[in-house]
Amino acid sequence: MTFITPAEAKTSFRPKALVLPVSKHTSGAIQYLTSIKQRTPLTLDIGAECSLARSKRCDECLSPPRPGCNNNTCTLMPLNPVIGSEGNFEEVGQDVISLHSTDGFKRKFAVCLPSSRRSYGVVFFGDGPYNLLPSIDVSKSLIYTPLIINPVTTGANYEEGEPSSEYFINVTSIKINGKVLSGFNTSLLTIDKDGYGGTKISSVNPYTVMETSIYNAFVNLFTKELSGVPRVTPVEPFGVCFNSTNLGSTRVGLPVPNIDLVLQSESVYSRIFGANSMVQVNQDVLCLGFVDNGQSPSNPRTNIVIRAHQIENNLLQFDLASSRLGFSSSLLFRQTTCANFNFTSVA
Repeated sequence: MTFITPAEAKTSFRPKALVLPVSKHTSGAIQYLTSIKQRTPLTLDIGAECSLARSKRCDECLSPPRPGCNNNTCTLMPLNPVIGSEGNFEEVGQDVISLHSTDGFKRKFAVCLPSSRRSYGVVFFGDGPYNLLPSIDVSKSLIYTPLIINPVTTGANYEEGEPSSEYFINVTSIKINGKVLSGFNTSLLTIDKDGYGGTKISSVNPYTVMETSIYNAFVNLFTKELSGVPRVTPVEPFGVCFNSTNLGSTRVGLPVPNIDLVLQSESVYSRIFGANSMVQVNQDVLCLGFVDNGQSPSNPRTNIVIRAHQIENNLLQFDLASSRLGFSSSLLFRQTTCANFNFTSVA
């Protein structure tokens, strides 16, 4: 792992990449943590409010700039709507941009979240290759979709007229087992002039949330496609659960309907398999890992928020210079995982 001091940044030395380990913590709220040198672990949120621009909400350093603290460091208080708690987390997102701008990295970073608390995932600052064991460069097989800007911030802390600095993508439809989701107002998938609607990505909370009418249509079609599996009493925060006793398994998780988030065209989509769509809450009970987030327009501002469980063992590359997202889909299909980065090798 390579780190650069401010003094070194003034020299001609320009590393191509930086890597940090990411661990999954499940005590209390599920969080993904990373750390820089010996600092207190930082909560990793892909959707940090000041991760795309130098927001006016960011604080100055209380000491000279250093790894983990620069003059655009963010200290935010994100709300976890699924478990109803909030905490003071220092965001790593703005440090990513500072490293890109001062240390010669391209404005790119990639995130690969682990699915187990017993292993480490990885964050890459800079361009590929993104090599995972056994000798797989994930950067060669990424699919790309534009990152779009919401003209109105969706964060809890903002100044009037400030655009959102979170990561939005243009989900145009949803399919389950190839069948298009219907029964809701599809305009909810787009961002309106007041900043409501659309789809964004965030890793600070575990499970994808949907506006109520989208969620109800989603659950109805999913359960119809999985009608052969008995339903059981839901376990909070989930709305639908199943008896998993006789389901079996596949390379990409339990054999349940595939979920496709269709993007800028019918041929560009992110497919969610059983390992990312379902949550095993106990030995015999399996729940659909999506949560009702309330009725539009009063709540929520963003109608779909793709969250951490749905992107575990997927590599996401945020190319800020080109305003695009590269995604791998499930690495399990390629017989590797986010835990298969060799931290003892040269990045």
